Amino acid sequence: MADTISAERRSWNMSRIRGRDTAPEIRLRSLLHRVGFRFRLHTKDLPGKPDIVLPKYHTVIFVHGCFWHRHEGCRNATKPSTRTEFWQAKFDGNVARDKRNKAALEAAGWTVITVWECELKANADRLVHQLSNEIRKAT
Repeated sequence: MADTISAERRSWNMSRIRGRDTAPEIRLRSLLHRVGFRFRLHTKDLPGKPDIVLPKYHTVIFVHGCFWHRHEGCRNATKPSTRTEFWQAKFDGNVARDKRNKAALEAAGWTVITVWECELKANADRLVHQLSNEIRKAT
């Protein structure tokens, strides 16, 4: 399907996409806080500046958008039909950076959890229950 807006408008739209405090991130923070977890945000001294840091449990959580971080098998991980080389390089770089950050955090003794945007939309209550178990198990 062809894009229905101009290249300039598309560029403007894409430039407005935030890298932190996204709706899925805020939703997960709210859910975690509601079940009693206290955390720090975007700690700069950790690789990848994790979205949520739970120091008490030595656990970090990344909230990934399915499109940007290429959630395998997800219908939201579509590939634009124009400028395919640019987008493939962008996606490959994101995935490689995610792997490097995860490896560095694990090497430093942190438990790394990745939450996908679509998981939050599907069943947030079940997800937060699973996360609670995983976080508490990490200690």
